[in-house]
Amino acid sequence: MKTAVPFSLERLRLIAGNTFLEAVRQRLFLFLLLVAVGLVGSVQFFRDFNFGASELKFIADFGMGALVFFGSILAITATAQLFFSEIENRTALTLLAKPVWRLEFIAGKFAGVWGVVGLFCAVTTAVLIGLLWWRETGLMAEHPEAFELGRHVNYGAVVVAAALQWLKFGVLVMITLLVASFSNTNLFTVVVSFFVLVICHLQYLARESLGHDAGFALKAGVTMLAGLFPNFQMFNVAEMIGVLGGDDGLSWVTLAQITAYGAGYLAVFGGLAVYSFRHREI
Repeated sequence: MKTAVPFSLERLRLIAGNTFLEAVRQRLFLFLLLVAVGLVGSVQFFRDFNFGASELKFIADFGMGALVFFGSILAITATAQLFFSEIENRTALTLLAKPVWRLEFIAGKFAGVWGVVGLFCAVTTAVLIGLLWWRETGLMAEHPEAFELGRHVNYGAVVVAAALQWLKFGVLVMITLLVASFSNTNLFTVVVSFFVLVICHLQYLARESLGHDAGFALKAGVTMLAGLFPNFQMFNVAEMIGVLGGDDGLSWVTLAQITAYGAGYLAVFGGLAVYSFRHREI
């Protein structure tokens, strides 16, 4: 009697490592990384467009905006390209013909792409921190009276804010894998994933716009929408954690809740992706 092959973390690691190397070699990754780093590094040229905000706050907001924008593009497009390259080149068929679980395949693809997105976040955040440190040092020399209590920028908070964005990108990668698991084309996967991204960023507006006189059907629909799609605004905590040395702070309890929120959606979308992929003809 044929026995089932046990789940293997080693096979998962090999798939993830191969996916990571393929993603790093992609021109898209290098292009987005260079553009994001270039924009963050050139933020000094945009200081006239700070709309009244302090210079350091403008730099921090600009850098985090570049991280969020280009990171979202990378998470979606890299996931779709790497998944469908395996399908179109028939390497997925060859791989799955061996004793490889489809769970291992999905988890390996996720881990590889998420690792590349993490590298993107780390490099962009490092450039942002270096720029903030350089500019703040210059301002301290020019206006020492304004920095009598020390530096204004909370650099640890910048790292925490970027880490939470990386967690959000992980959820976005898994959503893209879920769409790809039943989609037939790369283009359809990318378009649908971007639509879901917009919904996840704006769904909180639907809840806030509900009045007390809203009907039961409308409230039920908005509640279901809020449950199906994660609220990506929860991961935007740069203001909450006092990036510029404010009195506000992000408690460990709140940080744990946001992390659990993201991990929960990762588990749900991951389970759906595996289930859908198991019923897909390769």
